[in-house]
Amino acid sequence: MEEELKCPVCGSLFKDPILLPCSHNVCLACVRIITVQTPEGETPVQSRASGSSDYDYLDMDKMSLYSETDSGYGSYTPCQLKSPNGVRVFPPANHHRHCSLTCPLCHRSVSLDERGLRGFPRNRLLESIVTRYQQNRRASAPASSPSTAVKCQLCDRNPVDATVMCEQCDVYYCNACQQRCHPSRGPLAKHRLVPPPQAPNRAAAAAPGGAASGGGGQLPPATARKPATCVDHEAENFSMYCYSCKAPVCMKCLEEGKHAKHDVKTLPMMWKQHKCQISQALNGVSDKAKDAKEFLVQLKNMLQQIQENGVEFEACLVAQCDSLIEALTRQKAKLLTKVTKEKEYKLKVVRDQISHCTMKLRQTTGMMEFCLEVLKENDPSGFLQISDALIKRVISSQDQWVKGALEPKVGPEFDLTLNTDSLLQTILQLDFCQGKVESGPSVPPAPLLQLETCCARNNSATLAWRATVAPISPIEGYILELDDGNGGQYREVYVGKETVCTVDGLHFNSSYNARVKAYNAVGVGPYSKTVVLKTSDVAWFSFDPSTAHRDIVLTNENQTVSCSSYDDRVVLGTAAFSKGIHYWEVRIDRYDNHPDPAFGVARINTMKDMMLGKDDKAWAMYVDNNRSWFMHNNSHTNRAEGGIAKGSTIGVLLDLTKRTLTFYINKKQHGPTSFDNLDGVFVPAVSLNRNVQATLLTGLELPKTTQP
Repeated sequence: MEEELKCPVCGSLFKDPILLPCSHNVCLACVRIITVQTPEGETPVQSRASGSSDYDYLDMDKMSLYSETDSGYGSYTPCQLKSPNGVRVFPPANHHRHCSLTCPLCHRSVSLDERGLRGFPRNRLLESIVTRYQQNRRASAPASSPSTAVKCQLCDRNPVDATVMCEQCDVYYCNACQQRCHPSRGPLAKHRLVPPPQAPNRAAAAAPGGAASGGGGQLPPATARKPATCVDHEAENFSMYCYSCKAPVCMKCLEEGKHAKHDVKTLPMMWKQHKCQISQALNGVSDKAKDAKEFLVQLKNMLQQIQENGVEFEACLVAQCDSLIEALTRQKAKLLTKVTKEKEYKLKVVRDQISHCTMKLRQTTGMMEFCLEVLKENDPSGFLQISDALIKRVISSQDQWVKGALEPKVGPEFDLTLNTDSLLQTILQLDFCQGKVESGPSVPPAPLLQLETCCARNNSATLAWRATVAPISPIEGYILELDDGNGGQYREVYVGKETVCTVDGLHFNSSYNARVKAYNAVGVGPYSKTVVLKTSDVAWFSFDPSTAHRDIVLTNENQTVSCSSYDDRVVLGTAAFSKGIHYWEVRIDRYDNHPDPAFGVARINTMKDMMLGKDDKAWAMYVDNNRSWFMHNNSHTNRAEGGIAKGSTIGVLLDLTKRTLTFYINKKQHGPTSFDNLDGVFVPAVSLNRNVQATLLTGLELPKTTQP
């Protein structure tokens, strides 16, 4: 409660407090410090003493300071001076008559009228509470004997009686310590030094109703005081309450003052009413304070619980990681044992082979030396006696060095491969699960993508995954999702129990984001982490035997096509295009009797038993040995000179961005030709008869004149 009883300017307990219009209180002496003058003043402000009055007033000017609102409040510009309590203050009024007052707490200013500070009421209630608080503090001060004075708190040895007390520092000083530790200069010059309270005697403390019995911070009961008098009519006591001005008034104020036409009520009635309101409000505040105390206890207990749970969880985490390290150490020992066995086996095999080869080499060398000595003999009969046996022996020795006898039985390399990628990925993805683990059935956890298996080839993507932790309710299947290759929305491309899936028909030169989730009887689990797969920049494909006409003959791994019929037959490619720019070529390997092969693109359901381009599902250029035409839906357009022969190449450029088809005969450009209905999915297509054989060339870069 002490903070409520301190002046915001000087920081000491209130002395002669006055009540400002903003409901804040300031000591009377401090009010003079925070008074501000207007530049229109002419004569110094005079102060007069009113011996019978409650406080020493300043005789202020009759004119009010210019105010921003009708209430008399306005803005102010604070100066750099500060009170001992840290609040900005203003120099005392000495040279001007037009004055205003600024509250040091809410910084609102009010103009002084002709009454000056006399217009601010004295807060007698606060003054009475401060007096009782000081009496209670003096009474509860420790005393070793009934007449012992308060001792200095800064003396090192044998403390002497204190002579002063600083109200800001709340410390008792003797004269020597005060001069040494609290000099009256510098920032300490504005501190208020007062005589120390005398210790109460035991008789006074034991007297009935003594102030010393006020334990627990309760002040002694208030004593009767002289009734307060009206500020404007000092001879009149307050008897009524102006409801409009929210202030007590006397009878003369009602008869001749500004409150004559205001709504007034009796002072006792309003006193009881406001006491009742404060009591009711205090009940609510008391409940909130009780809740706040319980909440603080809860928070303090939580601090201890967090500390204990943190230590326990850290120990658990260390134990789990240590168990993983221990398991890895055991597995490392097993693997090292396998490596050691493999090494010892290889060493034994090599050593045995060295020993065997050394023995055979020694035998062979000895036999060779013996044969050389035999060859030196000049006795034919003696030589012929042993030559047959010696020849057989040499041949037998030669046969011992059969194929493979001089090759090592084992290699220096170890045919052991340790794949740690998946384990390393699992370790790197090791993290805490959000929330507590439930004992009942739950949705399956996020699957783990097998990055070493996930790949993209041509315009297909293969993804593989596995379950991480088996849930209580078994997994029923997986849902694989891919975006559109351009960072768009995801779509489902597979739903089933398999953990490997290949998605065909993707766009070339596109990056696809893929993710997978599992589901069971409880529901659908969370998504896995996203993997990015990039398709090939250019298309690699061949002819498709599954969609070709039965008269089509495919060889060279389906790269070369011919036909067994004299009629034109259609064969499609294995690639499908729906966006981007694509280029491929067809080389003429055989060309007899000037047929008209056709090259272009088609829908998957185009007619296969007629020339390409005769229906509305194909766009093609057919060409003979002299000229070429573009054909779609049996309509012939864009005739151009220049034909084909054996060894010629026909290039097809499909631009689905511009919706155009361009053909190249031996690198000579024909087109482009635009089509509004060139939307959807298209596959490369060729039509030919038995007089033509052609080979498909793919994975080519775009012609330089058409590169974006």
